[in-house]
Amino acid sequence: MGSIGEAPQKGVEQDDLVMPLIDFGTFLHGDPAAKKAVAEQITEAFKSSGFLYLQNHGVPEDQVSLAFSEAARFFKRPQSQKDELQWTTPAANRGYVASGREKVTQSYDPDEIAELRASNPDLKESMEIGREDEPGHPNHWPDRYDDEGKTFTRDMKAFFLRLKDLHIEVMRAIALGMGMDDEHFFDSYCDVGDNTLRLLHYPPVKKSLWKQNPNQVRAGAHSDYGSITLLLQDDIGGLEVKSPKGTWVRAKPIPGTIVVNAGDLLSRWSNDVIRSTMHRVIQPPPKETGTIGGHDGQDDETAMVPARYSIAYFCNANFDRFIEALPGTWEKTGKKYEGVNSGEYLVMRLAATY
Repeated sequence: MGSIGEAPQKGVEQDDLVMPLIDFGTFLHGDPAAKKAVAEQITEAFKSSGFLYLQNHGVPEDQVSLAFSEAARFFKRPQSQKDELQWTTPAANRGYVASGREKVTQSYDPDEIAELRASNPDLKESMEIGREDEPGHPNHWPDRYDDEGKTFTRDMKAFFLRLKDLHIEVMRAIALGMGMDDEHFFDSYCDVGDNTLRLLHYPPVKKSLWKQNPNQVRAGAHSDYGSITLLLQDDIGGLEVKSPKGTWVRAKPIPGTIVVNAGDLLSRWSNDVIRSTMHRVIQPPPKETGTIGGHDGQDDETAMVPARYSIAYFCNANFDRFIEALPGTWEKTGKKYEGVNSGEYLVMRLAATY
């Protein structure tokens, strides 16, 4: 663990975008002064770039590896089984989403989104998992099919709760970093766990697709909707973050870390003190990931860009909470936004992308 006041290492630094690498173990296990120092590092990162890496975050590596392996097996299931578990409504936000159905974008225009979906679809499939006890919105588990489905269900329930605990701890760090006297300020806003565990599979695709359509992406440019997102990447890469200069900077995978970024609701909640930054997923760099088929994949039109897996845990304020500018963020400048209900805000944003 780093010493008190020690500047965080820089996970990524390019074009005025800094995504620091922060030792969260110091916050989880350190004394009050050490916790305060880490909290300020986290909050400063959210104010400047909106993105950071956490190491020593408390999520066991074997549990992360298990989640990735079980996600990969899930996506290998017959398409007919996955379709039986399909996503239904923004209010439920649970179930399987086939490739091309969702188009992440900042647009609210249905016609524009439909055009984007047709011309430049997101090349991914996903499985959305919510909390277990939300009335009227059960998860769409594959436990009905076989023992492997039962194991998947059991382990993903446990993984959801593990990441819920990390969400609460990061929000405690934000409270301290924002100068609040009580690090538990946000506990009553996030203790229910109205979050979404999203398993993502970006299938292999022909490299030539990017020659035919240079604007093709695996997931379109967007900001996240909720408070924070916890992202676990495999070693393939492809995540890019928009810099203050307007360029796209690669958020390289760093083993053992979780990428954390602020979402639109937290930015709104903080009266724009905290930044919610645009990001996307593109073709991974071929020199680092290699390709499937051909020689080195540089000139072979049949070469395939390898599959990518990631796991995103989208964190939200409890759906029954009313969100308005935090104390200390608006008294001098005024409130930039009207208050919103957390659940209604998320449904509104989701409805625009499906």
